[in-house]
Amino acid sequence: MIRTISHRLLGMLVVMLLVVTIVFVIVRITPGDPAAVMLGPDATSADIAALRTQLGLDRPLLVQYFQYLADVVRGDFGQSIFLGQPVLRALADRAEPTFFLTLFSLGIAVAIALPIGIYSAYRRGSAFDQSATTVAMLAASIPSFWLGLLMIQFFAVKLGWFPTSGYGGPGASFATRLGHLVLPAFALGIVSSALIIRFTRASMLDVLNDDYVRTARSKGMGEARVILRHALKNAMIPILTIIGLTAALLISGAVVTETVFSLPGVGNLVVNAVLRRDYPVIQGALLVVAGLYVLINFLIDMLYILVDPRVRY
Repeated sequence: MIRTISHRLLGMLVVMLLVVTIVFVIVRITPGDPAAVMLGPDATSADIAALRTQLGLDRPLLVQYFQYLADVVRGDFGQSIFLGQPVLRALADRAEPTFFLTLFSLGIAVAIALPIGIYSAYRRGSAFDQSATTVAMLAASIPSFWLGLLMIQFFAVKLGWFPTSGYGGPGASFATRLGHLVLPAFALGIVSSALIIRFTRASMLDVLNDDYVRTARSKGMGEARVILRHALKNAMIPILTIIGLTAALLISGAVVTETVFSLPGVGNLVVNAVLRRDYPVIQGALLVVAGLYVLINFLIDMLYILVDPRVRY
């Protein structure tokens, strides 16, 4: 087990090194001078030269790379040009809406998908199964931002049940802020549940006809116990995988949804950074999202060991 964890940690370091390298190269091969792009067309040559010196762009490329790598290891992602604060602080200040939006969206997706996927596999070929499969395919094809706009129009504008946008004022309570996350969380959760439904159904179908399931039934166990304790437990590996991937996708996929609902999260920050050509913020956000991807995959690997003891060997 320790050897497995060591291999996973080493793999994480290699992946993050590749990500840092790719982010560094992407910014350097972007057409045009990054300093000139960030300052805009009205900048003077002196302003561009000063910014190039500040960003270290006037040094040899290899020196820039190792300096950038050393800064990332220390947790220094640079200084935001437009916000005037360290990139890591800017990301941390906007992490709360994105974190809770991702958490609630994933919870909604799992709460919808697992029961439907399990029962759909149990009633394979029935009207419920066919309806669930059709609805899942339809939900997978719906853009979350479009569904969010429909929800705003109906639940916020027409019925007035929820706020249309924002995250509450500076002194808003936690309950008020959660109220602002209901519509975006459901918009993301409903769309994300489609993939989990299909994987849950397929994984359950693979195990429902296995010998140990028939043996459990022949011993007189209740059908619910057979499904939940025996079949579901052995079908959890693919389900955990897709839940982990969904969580990672929600982190990056919240960018457009946060913009639609005007949430002051990381996604909104990234959109504004792209529009302003704030390269340090873009680089920092890419590294943070990639790091979260890698961390989630590592946690899923560790859950494999807990769910299925055979993985240890």
